[in-house]
Amino acid sequence: MARNVEFFFDFGSPASYLAYTQLPRIATDCAASIVWRPMLLGGVFKATGNSSPVTVPAKGRWMFDDLNRWAKRYGVQFVHNPHFPLNTLTLMRIATGLQSARADDFARYCDAMFAAIWRDRCNLGDPVQLAAALSQAGLDADACVALAAQAEVKARLIASTEEAVARGVFGAPSFFVGEQMFFGQDRLDFVREALR
Repeated sequence: MARNVEFFFDFGSPASYLAYTQLPRIATDCAASIVWRPMLLGGVFKATGNSSPVTVPAKGRWMFDDLNRWAKRYGVQFVHNPHFPLNTLTLMRIATGLQSARADDFARYCDAMFAAIWRDRCNLGDPVQLAAALSQAGLDADACVALAAQAEVKARLIASTEEAVARGVFGAPSFFVGEQMFFGQDRLDFVREALR
C-alpha cells in the first residue's frame, strides 16, 4: 500500500517554509509520496476563529526566535520578512492553478515563492516584485497571474481550504497521514513515525 503525506501549506507561513525544507527528505526516507495541498491560511483562520501568533506581541517575538532555532537545527537559511504578514491570495491561486494545469512548473514555483519570501525578504504582494520573482524562476509571470484569475482555479483553492477546515485544520503547516493530523513544522518527527 502506498504511503502518502498530505501537506496543507501557505507560502505566507514561516513554519510552512521550514516544513517544506524538510518534508521531501522525510518522504524519501520513508518511501512515501507528498500530496501538496495549497490552501489559504487567512481563510482557515477566518473559518476557525484562529489568528496568527503575531497578534499576541510576546508570542510573536518568541515565535520568530523559535523559528530561527529550528532553521539553525535544519541547516537552512531563514530570514524574517519585514512585510509579514503577507496577503498570499494570488500566490496560493497560482500554486493551485499550476498544480493542475502545469504540474512541471509547480515545484519550481514553490521553490521560488518560499525562497523569495523567507530568504530574500521580498514583498510578493507587490505585483512588480512578484513578476520579478516569477521571471527569475523561469516562469511566465503574465501567464501565472492570468492563471490566478481563472474562476476554476479560484473555486479549487476555496474547496481545498474548506476541505482543510472540515478535516480539522486550524493553521499551517498541517499534515495528514491517513486520517491522522499533525500540526506544525515541529511535529515532523511524528509525521515520520506515522509514515513508517
